[in-house]
Amino acid sequence: MGETGLLLVVAFVLAFAAVSRRLESTPLTAPMLFTAFGMLIAEPGLGLLSLEAGDEAVHVLAELTLVLVLFADASRIDLAALRRELGLPVRLLAIGMPLTILLGLGVALVLYDALGLFEALVLAAVLAPTDAALGQAVVSAEAVPARIRQALNVESGLNDGIAVPVVVIAVSLAAGHGEAGAASWAAFALAQVGLGPLAGILGGGLLAAGLGAAFARGTMSEAFARLAGLLLALFCFLLAEAIGGNGFIAAFVGGLTFGATQPRLAEAVHVFLEAEGQALMGVVFLLLGAVLAWPARAHFTAANALYALLSLTLVRMLPVSLSLLGTGLRPASHLFLGWFGPRGLASVIFGLLVVAELDVPHREDIYCSAVLTVLASVLLHGLSAAPLAHRYGAYVARLHAAMPENEEAHAHPTRMG
Repeated sequence: MGETGLLLVVAFVLAFAAVSRRLESTPLTAPMLFTAFGMLIAEPGLGLLSLEAGDEAVHVLAELTLVLVLFADASRIDLAALRRELGLPVRLLAIGMPLTILLGLGVALVLYDALGLFEALVLAAVLAPTDAALGQAVVSAEAVPARIRQALNVESGLNDGIAVPVVVIAVSLAAGHGEAGAASWAAFALAQVGLGPLAGILGGGLLAAGLGAAFARGTMSEAFARLAGLLLALFCFLLAEAIGGNGFIAAFVGGLTFGATQPRLAEAVHVFLEAEGQALMGVVFLLLGAVLAWPARAHFTAANALYALLSLTLVRMLPVSLSLLGTGLRPASHLFLGWFGPRGLASVIFGLLVVAELDVPHREDIYCSAVLTVLASVLLHGLSAAPLAHRYGAYVARLHAAMPENEEAHAHPTRMG
């Protein structure tokens, strides 16, 4: 990126910050504006940004953002409350998400004749996580029942971490690593999904316990207490990579452990992670527009467009509805929960990492379908969040107070977008 391009990026971020509160009452969301600005300053726009998806700087930024997002999202979920309730979020994660991946895989195999089984699995797994921040008006709307809002919030906070091992294993298989022999590949997979959580528990548990004790005694300053979250996330990631595990899984498990064992320190950390997370989120969506959107456009096909449409509708909504059977929720609630599964930050970062690491004949189909799905989600979910939240809230308000939609739910912190 040249100095002029960097100057424009900084100026845009400052301009957005100046009107960010005013924009909260409009249909324009941060992901929309950052993506559009990225498209404007890149080729074939103003041509002021020369980064490519495979560049080392893009790869490092994607990794850092994913580590921070996985750790932060996991740390804000109250696992004790989640275990007590065992309600909608667990159904969406334990039933809806696996079915979404399977259905996404099946649709990919039908639409793309040349796509192999593991390549189709990569695409399905990359697009499985949801990003509630793209529909912020939904998870923050008081008109929407708390039980529904928290279901989407918790699902979004945990499904990116759950998707990580699936993406890692699918990429490994698609790249042909399994051809080296079943025993060696099994050892690789076991190390990735075994040593990763171990590093997360060590970092988010034992190391965090020492920091928590220092925070409770008052020997740690508030500034470094906030910074601790970033450092813990990086520690978990680097420790896992050093011992042969997967750093992303470690960051996710570390966040879960940290949030569950050090709630007081976690509250201080969330202040810092929220600010840093929003900044990185903006940069990632800027990269979506500048680095991914224009190159993908050259390879768009009707199959890409159809897959994106089905991914946002059938592939998401049918598994969600099946997971909700027996809850007593009205059909309108099934549709509402099914539609608001935006594809955002995690899918963009997974896509950037796949582009950098996956060298297969049909990588363009995976890349283009993922990019088009996220672009469509940024626009459609951003525009529909506020009006549909209002209409759904008005609908539920007419229901009897004892309906399942109106049951109480524990309030978990949300990730702002």
